[in-house]
Amino acid sequence: MKVAVVTIVSGRHEHLHRQHAGLALSTRQPDDYVVIAIDDPALHDWAPSSGPPPFVVALDSTGQLPLAAARNLGARTAFDRGADLVVFLDVDCIPQPALLERYAEAAAQHPKSLLTGTVGYLPDGTNYTRPDTFERLAHVHAFRPNPAPGSIERGHHDLFWSLSFAVDRAAWQELGGFHEGYRGYGGEDTDFGLTASDRGIDLVWVGGAVAHHQFHETKDPPVQHLDDILVNGALFASRWGFWPMRGWLEKFEQLGLVTRDAAGTYTRTTRIGVAP
Repeated sequence: MKVAVVTIVSGRHEHLHRQHAGLALSTRQPDDYVVIAIDDPALHDWAPSSGPPPFVVALDSTGQLPLAAARNLGARTAFDRGADLVVFLDVDCIPQPALLERYAEAAAQHPKSLLTGTVGYLPDGTNYTRPDTFERLAHVHAFRPNPAPGSIERGHHDLFWSLSFAVDRAAWQELGGFHEGYRGYGGEDTDFGLTASDRGIDLVWVGGAVAHHQFHETKDPPVQHLDDILVNGALFASRWGFWPMRGWLEKFEQLGLVTRDAAGTYTRTTRIGVAP
């Protein structure tokens, strides 16, 4: 089985280099490493002296990060280059050494499935030169499955996330990729998971396929992405009949940044002193 890793990057070079260093420690080395560089020409000539050699593909945007289109381009590139299994890693994610091996084993046992693994969030101040400390330091969300290494657990499709997941060629062809109407932040993950459910593709949590998410500042709720969330949420609602990201939308409503009408549609308001 030929395994390719796909990641998307736009400016987070330090995070990318840490991910690359993590891949170099893998018990099963990737057969290909496809990097989709969005508006990031500095990466076009990236040629690290060790570790898996990256195959960098340029993608231009119009200001909003085309995450769905970038993932589709990455998968298309990897499969065209001969991959049997594509492992998607968010650029913030550092794979544990067994991640690729675990995904490959699960893909052999559960073909044409949507495979996903545990992601642990590293705190501020993490010493990234000490990957042996990551497991102890990382925080894993309690509401997501965390199977033991070597075990498999089927899960609910609405818990799918794109931080770390894998698909074989047959599953990807059946899914048809991410819906490219989503641009910027939010919605495309849940849409992809529900598409898998609609098409009878199992969501499988793979024990031991662990990635660790590098720390960066964030906001809760993510007011900097408010407009993207509203546009993408409306698209999602038109496709599935309900709004995603309800927890964030409810917090936006409490802050007076959005209103919700009788039909359940969210609309942005203007509030002095509170803006994304």
